[in-house]
Amino acid sequence: MLFLLKIAAFLIGRVPLKVSSFLSGIIGPLICRLDRKHREIVLGNLDLAFGDGLSRERKEEIAAKVFKNLVMTFFEFMLVPWLKRKDLEGYVEFEGLEKIEKALERKNGLILVTAHFGNWELLAASLGLSGHSIDIIARELDNPSFEEFVRWARTRPGNRVVSKNRSMRRLLKSLSQNRIAGVLIDQNVALSEGVFADFFGTPACTNRGPALLASASSSPVIPIFIVRRDRAHRVIVGDEIELIDTGDRELDAAENTSRFTKAVEEVVRKYPEQWFWVHRRWKTRPPKG
Repeated sequence: MLFLLKIAAFLIGRVPLKVSSFLSGIIGPLICRLDRKHREIVLGNLDLAFGDGLSRERKEEIAAKVFKNLVMTFFEFMLVPWLKRKDLEGYVEFEGLEKIEKALERKNGLILVTAHFGNWELLAASLGLSGHSIDIIARELDNPSFEEFVRWARTRPGNRVVSKNRSMRRLLKSLSQNRIAGVLIDQNVALSEGVFADFFGTPACTNRGPALLASASSSPVIPIFIVRRDRAHRVIVGDEIELIDTGDRELDAAENTSRFTKAVEEVVRKYPEQWFWVHRRWKTRPPKG
């Protein structure tokens, strides 16, 4: 099965970007129209996030572009295993890469926080290819064959994959070796895993693991996102997030998670069509009473 998936990736990865962009512009909006369930999730999330601040027409336009972005992300993910460093020229540009290098000079590792935004898989790949390999924290897929394929594709650019389950000890060791950990912090989690952070004015249950990791390691935390620019991309490295350290583990985790989430909200507000609105971000609700 893995061999067949690699063959598929090889063939799809050879589709010119101009062609895959054209196809995404057709397939994405078509899926949006036909997949009523996920279209309604997107529109419901946009209603919750923006209210009357955006017209219905604008929300429907964003929804169609969300699906277009996801289809293009699929095409580009099949390209990831075959990318070389020279391929980034004119395809992926970096803004603020020196902030990563400066943080690593402290010899205490670095935590990069990001979101399912733009082509987040290409973000990780471009960092690996540019000489800043990262440890990607990811949940294992239910299908073993697809998990093996995705892990293979993610590690081809020089990165490592760390299973989300029981990852703390391994990541602490990695950070102590001055490596980079990349974490996605924009999805709903169960009450046992998260804390509630304000996201577009509504509490969203957010993984507190990255905040606990930052506190335990004393590693700096920097937000990073990849913005799609037609068929090219721009990786934007933000400023280091100032963390609080009061000595209260739970209070610090909640406040620092809120700061991470604020960074995500800022970029999503600017480019709403590039975020993963098909996810039920506000599914877990605060307990009543």
